Amino acid sequence: MPLPLPRPPALLKGLVTLLLAAAFAAQAAAALLPHVPLLLAATTVSLATEGVLYRWQRGVLSLFAKSHADVTVRHVLRDLLLVVGLLRLGEQDRETVYAPLVAGLLAFYVLHCAIQALSVLVRRTRTLPVVTRNIDASALRLSPAPPGLLRRPGHRLLVFGLPATAGLLAAAPGDEPVFAAAGIALSLVLALTGLGALLFRLLPGRRPAGEQEVLDWFDAWLAEYRPTVGLYFSGGASSAYQANMWLEPLAGLDGKPVIVLRERFMVQKIAATDIPIVCLPKVSTLMRLEHSTLQVLIHPSNSGKTSQVLRIPTIRHTFVNHGESDKLSSCNPYAKAYDEVWVAGPAARERYALAEVGVEDKDVVETGRPQLDAVRPYAGPPKGTYTTVLYAPTWEGWDGNPGNTSVVAAGENLVRALLADPGVRLLYKPHPLTGSVDPRAGAADLRIRELIRAANRERTGARRPTAGADLARLTEELDRLITADFRAGADTLERMLVQSAPEPGRAEAVARATAAWEEAYWASLPEGEHQIITDARPALYSCFNVADLLISDVSSVISDFLASEKPYAVANTSGLPEEAFRTAFPTVAAATVLTPDAAGVPGLLETVRHPEKDVLAEARAALKLRLLGPADPPSQERFNAAVQALCAQARDHRARAAQRLAAERPAAELPGQRTEPARDAAGLPTTAQH
Repeated sequence: MPLPLPRPPALLKGLVTLLLAAAFAAQAAAALLPHVPLLLAATTVSLATEGVLYRWQRGVLSLFAKSHADVTVRHVLRDLLLVVGLLRLGEQDRETVYAPLVAGLLAFYVLHCAIQALSVLVRRTRTLPVVTRNIDASALRLSPAPPGLLRRPGHRLLVFGLPATAGLLAAAPGDEPVFAAAGIALSLVLALTGLGALLFRLLPGRRPAGEQEVLDWFDAWLAEYRPTVGLYFSGGASSAYQANMWLEPLAGLDGKPVIVLRERFMVQKIAATDIPIVCLPKVSTLMRLEHSTLQVLIHPSNSGKTSQVLRIPTIRHTFVNHGESDKLSSCNPYAKAYDEVWVAGPAARERYALAEVGVEDKDVVETGRPQLDAVRPYAGPPKGTYTTVLYAPTWEGWDGNPGNTSVVAAGENLVRALLADPGVRLLYKPHPLTGSVDPRAGAADLRIRELIRAANRERTGARRPTAGADLARLTEELDRLITADFRAGADTLERMLVQSAPEPGRAEAVARATAAWEEAYWASLPEGEHQIITDARPALYSCFNVADLLISDVSSVISDFLASEKPYAVANTSGLPEEAFRTAFPTVAAATVLTPDAAGVPGLLETVRHPEKDVLAEARAALKLRLLGPADPPSQERFNAAVQALCAQARDHRARAAQRLAAERPAAELPGQRTEPARDAAGLPTTAQH
């Protein structure tokens, strides 16, 4: 049965726009006639439509603003038509009666403009050149944000101006100016109150620290904290996972870690951590790191702003990527801009050599994948009633290559084949960016989800065990530990105030709470119920630990899954023959290759349930060593050793630079030796002019 078509948003926006335009036209006609009932009805509809726009159709508001019909223009027009209607209701001398009211109305709009100007000024004083998290910044005179009503001109005008508009409406039926006077007076009082509240925040003792004061404070914090290694990250809101996967390895390093961001919104996208976070939007502020104790910056991704921080000569830079795969993006030529490139194992070293992108072999360091220390090893075939299969396809990528993701060409076939086996429990975890480039991938993802929901409806007898109550308690406890309690109208500066230095031991408490939550989550699920996992919890590696089999695409997911040595399969949607596909993508060497029609799924499940039929077990162990390196010493130790070695290089470089500067300074700074000039017979210098 075909799915119902969604209501087209463009049509809805058009209807709302036409309704508002018709309301203004009717109000104008009623004011000119004059016709009191129509005036009342049209004004009421106009106000109600404004409320709908601000609540549900924000996109239409931007269209109005672009056509110079913003909320101020609409509100002035609405009140003006009411005044015109009142003036045309009675005798010729009504102008003298309503003149003071018109003057009051004009005064209200002047106050509205003044409030908006002050609101912008207050916002600028609260926009600091440095944004922090997990740092005590109370010395910067942080304070809660002004009420949201004073910061949003549209909402403020609707609320503050509503008494005036209502008073004018009430005056129309009985021709009672006193109602209009009362409404306008109330609007004036509200506006004056808002103006006073903003002026109070601009007093010298009430405003936050100025730009230079903040920069001096930041320099002092760097000198006191003395960071040695940092994680540098810049990107869009959906890319935060690339940085989050490195938080735990960063926290486990010897030294003083720090996280350096460039976008203000990203401060709240970074997951729970006790590591100090600084956001430095301006390049001039970023350059202050040159004179700090920071020695190494770790880069999990490339961005346009990466080139800015690479200018700092006192810091060594290493690229660690946010995952390794056989995709071309794993050998980006940008990597040659870094001092070193850290990879998991020998396969990535070979990949860079074959790619010939300018990365020299001496600059490649094998550190393993420290995140994978939490992945549990293979413990034999499925022991319960169901075989848990994790289908975790990657996204479509930027280049339009049909082999990037299996979602479009094979996803539905794979899911149908898995759901057809009564002994399978499916975990579907799509990539967060699925559908962001190719709409077909987004549509296929929605159809896959509907297939899974339909399969769950057909399965009977599913009952949630008693662990559900524990899960709710643990969820509340974990949220309390990792989520800051912000007011609805909190701005960046107020969030800095709330997210000050963390309490001692919070990181350990979060780790314990996360482990307990994951255990309770999996225990709370009905046996055999398929799951669509799109939230941040449970994490991908937690899914690895409960899965008996992974089906994915050519991506870092399969490289990471190999840490468990469990069976895995890769969907071949590239159009290449299987042998050519395996040759082109070495990470597929130990995988079962599935065709887009998913014909190989039943045989794959058979090998998972009967390990004696699994002919790829030894190949997986060998490929794991090649992709991820040796298990001993642990990856975190190798990662830490690489950081310390690069820190030592940075210190040596600074020492040599200081020696060169000390050697050059005497010749440049010491004045030349004074000599007595030669004199002639008259005793005058020979250079003197006669």
